[in-house]
Amino acid sequence: QVQLVESGGGLVQAGGSLRLSCAASGRTFSSYVMGWFRQAPGKEREFVAAISWSGGSTFYADSVKGRFTISRTNHKNTVYLQMNSLKPEDTAVYYCNADPRSFRRSFWYPENFGCWGQGTQVTVSS
Repeated sequence: QVQLVESGGGLVQAGGSLRLSCAASGRTFSSYVMGWFRQAPGKEREFVAAISWSGGSTFYADSVKGRFTISRTNHKNTVYLQMNSLKPEDTAVYYCNADPRSFRRSFWYPENFGCWGQGTQVTVSS
């Protein structure tokens, strides 16, 4: 099981940008599909983006498509989420997660993941 630590959150004005990072432990990082989720206050956790093992393919939630970009650097065991044109509704705690098997959108729902890190808080002011 890979261990994950998120960082890079903060306070930003609407229209601004942030880049989140997720550092993974272990030597098998490239064996995992990586993804990001978020949970806004009073709401359920939701999927944001995922990236394939090599980084060649990605998919996104409709709410962030065109504004967020997920990427990874396998030799650094790190996955990133570049967030541009941020909106107040993007305010949430952001979490990364990993799965060795599935790159299917139908799998990437929070209930399919049993372990979560502490996440990183992103706050977008209007």
